[in-house]
Amino acid sequence: MSKIENINKDFYNKVAGLLKEARMSVVRTINKTMVYTYFEIGRIIVEEEQNGKVRAEYGKVLLKSLSNKLTEEFGKGFSVTNLKQMRQFYLAYEKHRDFFIKSEKGQTLSDEFNLSWSHYLMLMRIDSIDERRFYEKEAIANNWSLRELKRQFNTALYERLVLSRDKKGVKQLAEKGQIVEAPQDSLKDPYVLEFLDLQENTRYNETDLEQELINKLEHFLLELGKGFTFVGRQVRFTFNEKHFRVDLVFYNRILQCFVLIDLKIGEILHQDLGQMQMYVNYYDRKVKLSHENPTIGIILCKTKDDALVKMTLPENNNQIFASKYLTVLPSKEELKRLIDNKNNE
Repeated sequence: MSKIENINKDFYNKVAGLLKEARMSVVRTINKTMVYTYFEIGRIIVEEEQNGKVRAEYGKVLLKSLSNKLTEEFGKGFSVTNLKQMRQFYLAYEKHRDFFIKSEKGQTLSDEFNLSWSHYLMLMRIDSIDERRFYEKEAIANNWSLRELKRQFNTALYERLVLSRDKKGVKQLAEKGQIVEAPQDSLKDPYVLEFLDLQENTRYNETDLEQELINKLEHFLLELGKGFTFVGRQVRFTFNEKHFRVDLVFYNRILQCFVLIDLKIGEILHQDLGQMQMYVNYYDRKVKLSHENPTIGIILCKTKDDALVKMTLPENNNQIFASKYLTVLPSKEELKRLIDNKNNE
């Protein structure tokens, strides 16, 4: 019997792809069934508690007794703490009209809530309903792992996006997540680069910062947001017999345009904005194709003077942007104060 040593790669990939998809389908089904079941357990607990004459005391006894009996029959996973979490889950999501869908087979969980129980345990700790809904939608749309969801929350993604939007845009974040339709939609201010492990008092130059970003490019792409692909670093172009280099060049597939990033360790100067304007003009006139949209230029700087940026750039500017970067996790409280100040302006 002959032995096939070099199996056809396409043939193997087709078979392997089917198996991987099947496994993922099983995982999704298990997750959905578990979430639905825990929601229903929470509902039944709440309804039973409401039948108790002294709710607080009755509730404690009820959960303890239920925990003992479930553990005896089904094993681990039904501690009083876990049952309290199921109860909290129901109370947090009972008013979601789109939580369930009805089919011929009966009521079931909507695909919109196709996250794991671990995701929901984390999401339930977010008090603001709008903020919670935003992270739910982004986690599903971007297939965030629990670790990535925690990172986005800890770096206050929601607050940072709120700071750059009007009231209509803020409402859209909760209803639809982050929709990227214009250059401004893809921006954050500040960007958080805590994954570089560069402390505030660490001495480094722009080349060091660039190298660290390249070393952790996958993390940086996640921080940049939706649709970004890496093109190159120190990308050179020649104009009028002079050579210029763009620190980092990306392409955004959603906006269909090049995104040029220049790194500045200190405070941004008007000359930096002028230089970026020249870079953007060159790409628009010499590099981008006719069907592509105008190039975006982002200057990432340690500090910036908003008044200087506003005065230097045209009033109708939608191509050149300056954003601060942080190398440590921001304080959510401080960001919330900035949001309050913005709303009171």
